[in-house]
Amino acid sequence: MGSHQDYSTRDDSPPPLPTPATAAGREGLDALLADPGRAVVALDFDGTLAPIVPDPDRARAHPDAVPALAALAPKVASIAVITGRPAEVAVHHGGFADVPGLDRLVVLGHYGAERWDAATATLTTPEPHPGVAAVRAELPGLLGRSGPAAQGTWTEDKGHAVAVHTRRAPDPQAALDALRAPLTGLASRHGLIVEPGRMVLELRPPGMDKGAALRSYVHSLGAACVLFAGDDLGDLPAYAAVGTLRTEGTPGLLVCSASDEVTELRKRADVEVPGPAGVVALLAALARRLA
Repeated sequence: MGSHQDYSTRDDSPPPLPTPATAAGREGLDALLADPGRAVVALDFDGTLAPIVPDPDRARAHPDAVPALAALAPKVASIAVITGRPAEVAVHHGGFADVPGLDRLVVLGHYGAERWDAATATLTTPEPHPGVAAVRAELPGLLGRSGPAAQGTWTEDKGHAVAVHTRRAPDPQAALDALRAPLTGLASRHGLIVEPGRMVLELRPPGMDKGAALRSYVHSLGAACVLFAGDDLGDLPAYAAVGTLRTEGTPGLLVCSASDEVTELRKRADVEVPGPAGVVALLAALARRLA
């Protein structure tokens, strides 16, 4: 398990950086501190930069997130927010547009299918997979036939994917378990896969994951080291990508935004921090250390 410390971005004294729990993590942090101009700092959005809330449309970045990112961004090669959300939604919810100091930030939305660049405020996006439209059309009928299992659930249309949330159900975990098989069948009939998350099942095209997005972006910049912070099962591919990059000679640091809902990342992390507040404080500590 990674180290766990309490940080505060509002303290005028430079907060200490945590000591990673693994040798690979310590190597990753040392590489970032030694050559920050060739480092990529990559971050999930929901649960990492933004607290989890019952309604995803009301999710907003932690109030100290943008100041911490703006302080750190000029000192590293790039900051990449990698999310399953549409890129423009993450930009809006994060408050990333038109922020001085954030020119080196990109948002890789839909697991890298979309890209928004802060420097130019431009968005690039491909056409959606045809299976997404088919799933979107059939999903209401499937949920209607699911009876009590679908009570309290709601769907989120992400454009390139569709998500079914169970957080408002009387028993969120039971609803998630009951809907997993029928949603997997629906997805497979249309060439999609189901990705589980924190009380959500997302139907999306295969090959779209945060690991592929992270590897591609790190390689495109020729980065010498990478930090990735995440909180949920959908972040495990990015954790695996950092592991692969390490074997290829690119040091990496894995940060877990810890919660009681998902514990899998804690076992793999080099550093554990207490949710989005801890992530933001770690970013602020890095920015001050690199001043």
